[in-house]
Amino acid sequence: MARVDSARVASKREREKRMVSEMIALYCRKRHGARRGELCPECAELAEYARRRSDRCPFMETKTFCSNCRVHCYKPEMREKIREVMRFSGSRMIFHHPVAAIRHVTETKAEERRLKRERDA
Repeated sequence: MARVDSARVASKREREKRMVSEMIALYCRKRHGARRGELCPECAELAEYARRRSDRCPFMETKTFCSNCRVHCYKPEMREKIREVMRFSGSRMIFHHPVAAIRHVTETKAEERRLKRERDA
């Protein structure tokens, strides 16, 4: 059972890192003029930082998204940068990665229902 759980958590961690990287890449292409497959130094630093945070996240098994986490492990400066990326890229992901965008919406709604049930209990 533990092996299945650890494989599920590892898969979830990799999916999260891939999605954040895609969002940063989209942001960098549109805002900084980077070519596909490349990032400017600032965005490359943010992408690496986000991957490290995800690698070290102790709540990966139970959390859905960092924005719903009780512990914010990003430094304030990096947290503001990732918020800007998310605000910009979030609504555009439906055109670039529709399956991932729909998955995100359904997981967000499920998480909102779960948190509401916990509050009401």
